[in-house]
Amino acid sequence: MYGIALDMGTSGFRAQLIDLKTKEVVKTSMTMKHPLPGGNVTDHLDFAISIGEDVAHSIIIAAVEEIIRGFDVDPSQILKMAVCGNPIQLSLFQNTEIRDLAYIGKNMQKRLGIDNVQRDARIFQAADIFHGTLKLANCLIIIPPAIEHEIGADALAMMVETDFLKQEEPTLVTDYGTNAEMAIKVGNRIITGSAAAGPAIEGQGISCGMLAAPGAITDVNLENGFWRISVLDGNMQTVKGHLIDPITGKIIEGSDIVPYGITGTGLVSILSLAIETGLMTRLPKLKYGKIELGDGIKVSEKDIIEAGKAIGAIRASQLTLIHESGIAYEDLKTMYMSGASGTYVDPLKARKIGSCPDFTKKIVQFGNTSLSLARNIVIEKVKLDTLIELAGHIKADHLMMATSDTFKKLYACELGYWTEGMSMEMYHKLLKMSKLPELPTSIEDPVIEKRIRKDLSENSTGRVEVIENVGVTLEELAVGCVMCHRCEKECPEQAIFIKEADNHFAEYDTLKCLGTACKRCVSVCPVHAIDFQEIKIMD
Repeated sequence: MYGIALDMGTSGFRAQLIDLKTKEVVKTSMTMKHPLPGGNVTDHLDFAISIGEDVAHSIIIAAVEEIIRGFDVDPSQILKMAVCGNPIQLSLFQNTEIRDLAYIGKNMQKRLGIDNVQRDARIFQAADIFHGTLKLANCLIIIPPAIEHEIGADALAMMVETDFLKQEEPTLVTDYGTNAEMAIKVGNRIITGSAAAGPAIEGQGISCGMLAAPGAITDVNLENGFWRISVLDGNMQTVKGHLIDPITGKIIEGSDIVPYGITGTGLVSILSLAIETGLMTRLPKLKYGKIELGDGIKVSEKDIIEAGKAIGAIRASQLTLIHESGIAYEDLKTMYMSGASGTYVDPLKARKIGSCPDFTKKIVQFGNTSLSLARNIVIEKVKLDTLIELAGHIKADHLMMATSDTFKKLYACELGYWTEGMSMEMYHKLLKMSKLPELPTSIEDPVIEKRIRKDLSENSTGRVEVIENVGVTLEELAVGCVMCHRCEKECPEQAIFIKEADNHFAEYDTLKCLGTACKRCVSVCPVHAIDFQEIKIMD
């Protein structure tokens, strides 16, 4: 008899098959991307509202079914599945209301009849949402409660799976990812928030980026004047890779393991080392135009700008939470880092580029708390009743960054710093003009504590299976198409294909498509044959 722990992240899914008798993890799987078009949680929400919630739900369920098939066990032997994620991902998974998460204004929500949506814990039959060929006849699905409707199970996980709630001194926790959840605790007060950082923080949206998977560069360090890369092997363990000249890409000392791309944590390390060694004297300009880390693996100034938007959004959100809590920046004592990116990143390098506050005295690293909570629910180490009671007692204020003047001012400074080469001196002048406090002096030699459980490798084989085919093909009738193929040429991800049959159809690969945030294919069509609206899943 088996259970499944599922973490529905914004950039991809992670799942573990658990033997319910031994309570051991039998197998771990992960997807390389999210099955829905788009690179962040806003894209997924926009896609579901624009194209249809049923379509988005069907795509997600198809991806989860593919993961379960990869476990290669009799579906009738799967008795329970615990699912964690942010409110948008969990709502799309269950095919429940999402419009309250899209429209901020209370008046608009009231007009739509969605002003009092509850996201309580749920237990229901898997057969209620799995209608395809996969028969989960005996499986119960368990959804943890949200603290409040915007503060979902992933935020609850980062509080419960750490000792955040027990802290008496001001403490900030951040679950690093495409949608970075965070909370600050000052006394008995908790304020939560999130930063729609974008895909670069997890290695997507950059030219050679990838999620943490075998062959991914996760770290770089200086060695004898050259750069030593660290790469994930087939067991998701970090091993020594090539020694490389970052200016020319020449391999000084080879390694048996071949790198395929760069993770978000690797990018943080690259930026930190580029600043330290003078390859980048002022953001985002590179002294030699690019950094080369192997055959075809490069970091460009455009990549740095994309990374800067994500890192800047996280730092601006963290500073906003601290400021709105009423304490001075210097009063923050401890920083908790969780999530996949929080697990593998070097906190000292994260401090250098600003994704982790450099003015805290202590940094504690945790693992993937969302997957950890799902697993603990499955093995009943954490009771659902306990979570419901705890969620009810957590009194948290939620700060919407989109409506915060403080965040807007801070993010404007971050954009100037990362994309326009603005100096920190000018950064502080802008803060003063905005009547915001300057950033404090960096704390030297902070205490670094690692309480990391590497969730993705703690199973009987020590290996992680990467599930590639979790996307689907969407199609749209292209009325009046003249077969000029401009849409195909314009698509930055090569996600669209025009099929000529009795009628012309536009086909979209959901794993490649950037979704409603892009629509370049629509804008370049000379005859308006496609509009990315009347879309259905291709049989």
